Amino acid sequence: MLTPFHIAVAVHDLALAREFYGTVMGLPEGRSSKHWIDFNMFGHQFVVHLSESAQAAPSVSAVDGDAVPVPHCGVVLRFAEWESLAEKLRAAGVSFIIEPRIRFAGQPGAQGTMFFADPSGNALEFKAFEDIDKSLFAT
Repeated sequence: MLTPFHIAVAVHDLALAREFYGTVMGLPEGRSSKHWIDFNMFGHQFVVHLSESAQAAPSVSAVDGDAVPVPHCGVVLRFAEWESLAEKLRAAGVSFIIEPRIRFAGQPGAQGTMFFADPSGNALEFKAFEDIDKSLFAT
């Protein structure tokens, strides 16, 4: 059984982060203070910390023909959850860095993937596999 991860990222505005993660993405909010907010990101603890000088460093890595932003984080979802999230983001007018698509089609590890950024520029990737247990680390 997988255990929840904990990750923390810097944001330049907590109100914008609350709107993006809570309202746009629909993530339930946990504890918070005037300096940070916990979100339940599909069962994982995702924390945004206020840092007024926060800005993402633009760097990319080539993956299956895409310029993937690095660093990035996200969650591996079931396809139905992944598709639902993509539609929620589209409906909210979120701009994708990499549009939802199937990467490595017809190969081991074929996956749905999408990349987008939060208002502070933190890159997020959400993936989906037909069979997570068999495909997540397939070579």
